[in-house]
Amino acid sequence: MKGYFAIGAEGISKPMNLGALMRTANAFDASFVFSVQAADRVKIANLSDTSRTFKSVPYYAWESMDEMVFPKGCQLVGIELTDDAVELPEFKHPRMAAYVLGPERGNLSEAMLARCDHVVKIPTKFCINVSLAGALVMYDRVRSMGAWRDRPIMPGGPKA
Repeated sequence: MKGYFAIGAEGISKPMNLGALMRTANAFDASFVFSVQAADRVKIANLSDTSRTFKSVPYYAWESMDEMVFPKGCQLVGIELTDDAVELPEFKHPRMAAYVLGPERGNLSEAMLARCDHVVKIPTKFCINVSLAGALVMYDRVRSMGAWRDRPIMPGGPKA
């Protein structure tokens, strides 16, 4: 799979959620992790990141959207339950993408949604934990963009 991706959150307030998001981003080989307008206590997220992601994956803690800078060609993908969002299983991931999730008890800001090139929703009945939502998006990216064989017709794994 060529390209790169980053993942982050706007207004995240719980260090454990950012730590889990960072750990999962490291496992899925993200190029960087970011936050925008994170709560002050989130800056200690490295305490909850048991894989020590901050030692191998850059973390950008932007105070405002004006500070957000992505590489040329990178598309910003908002993850939000909006009526007009594309369902994640039907979304074609950009080769170069930065995914942004909303805060634990809220939504992406209108300004952030306006800045997004795409808005995608996970097909759930209600919002789920921010770190879990990030994990699902990263898994879907790897699954849909990787060189995997088609799934077998019958239950179980492929026959060797």
